[in-house]
Amino acid sequence: MALVELLMPKMGESIIEATVLTWLKAEGDAIDQDESILEVATDKVDTEVPTTHGGILKEILAKEGDVIPVGKPIAIIAIEGEGDATVAAPVAASVETVPAKETAAVATESNGTAAPIESDRFYSPLVMNIAKEEKIAMAELERVPGTGKDGRVTKKDILSYVANRAAGTPVPAEVVTPAASNTAVSAPTQAPVATQEVPVSLNPGDEIIEMDRMRKMIAERMVDSKRISPHVTSFVEADVSNIVSWRNKNKQEFKSKEGDNLTFTPIFIEAVVKAIKDYPMINVSVAGDKIIKKRDINIGLAVALPSGNLIVPVIKQADMYNLVGLAKKVNDLARRARENKIKPDELSGGTFTISNVGSFGNVMGTPIIMQPQVGIMALGAIQKKPSVIETPNGDAIAIRHKMFLSHSYDHRVVDGALGGMMVRRVADYLERFEASRPLY
Repeated sequence: MALVELLMPKMGESIIEATVLTWLKAEGDAIDQDESILEVATDKVDTEVPTTHGGILKEILAKEGDVIPVGKPIAIIAIEGEGDATVAAPVAASVETVPAKETAAVATESNGTAAPIESDRFYSPLVMNIAKEEKIAMAELERVPGTGKDGRVTKKDILSYVANRAAGTPVPAEVVTPAASNTAVSAPTQAPVATQEVPVSLNPGDEIIEMDRMRKMIAERMVDSKRISPHVTSFVEADVSNIVSWRNKNKQEFKSKEGDNLTFTPIFIEAVVKAIKDYPMINVSVAGDKIIKKRDINIGLAVALPSGNLIVPVIKQADMYNLVGLAKKVNDLARRARENKIKPDELSGGTFTISNVGSFGNVMGTPIIMQPQVGIMALGAIQKKPSVIETPNGDAIAIRHKMFLSHSYDHRVVDGALGGMMVRRVADYLERFEASRPLY
């Protein structure tokens, strides 16, 4: 039997490490190649890690709760073959380690401290993200006891501290009381979040539900987006009768050939991509006083999870897919998102987002922009309506399928004319859709 090291895989451009959540296999278990062997958490998403080789899980090197850098061994697998030598399984790419002092300084600035605090203590991106969500200043984080290697603060340490902090449980004085010699912390960071919120009265029978980590992250990002971008929303109603007719005619053929459903979403994405090509200044981001015009058109697709939380996987270079390709990509991303199998890199890089609120029976919505994008479009429910249409014999009233499109945009760089023309152009492409168009 030959021994192979299973390494922590690369899971995205900006991810340098991950926290081991749960081992799905135990030492001595037989495993197949590409079978999920453990679940890990990054600062973006929780995901399962498949094994690179089939064989026997001989030894687990990373315990649950450990923070492991990308490329480091997490287990040893015994595979068929001769020799005792232990070799490392290939890793997609090498990842540079961020120095502890640099990480601490950047995190300090993001938490709002007046001046960066240099630290010789290493904090993982996951720990820093949780600290940022909970408004834990760097001076306070420095004093959180760590149970990891070399006193490192693990995910369990920071969550335990947060739980005690929220419950008002007394904690050691050195944890919560900044030393007098430390760099001063600005007043906004020191002030408890609760003082800025409207007090909530509790009545008999009320239930208190603790937000999970994903819900806290969503809440913070939504508040940040409204603070960063002055939102304006434009609305247009589109006649999609041709699209409804085309889908009804082709959905059975698509189902039999592809084994999946043909939804309206890929048709909407195709129209949005065409409109972005017509108005490329929608496909931008803002960096200070500069506008970054994006080359690629990467469409984010808001997906509601069974837990009630929201996740936005991204279709990279959406303009490179035909309609069937978009349909298969949409179905794949939506399915894996609901099964918690989305890779962290598939949640980043979006340049424009769509949210199909019509799938919940809503006729329209005013969506919040995904930073650092400048636009997001909500797609309302398709409804039958009486409508005045032009015929060779004059105007007539007919039953048509119609829907509302809502376009929220960042008024710092997108004025009403551009934002309005963009959503109008999407509606135009939907209304011009040819009912005789071939599926393949």
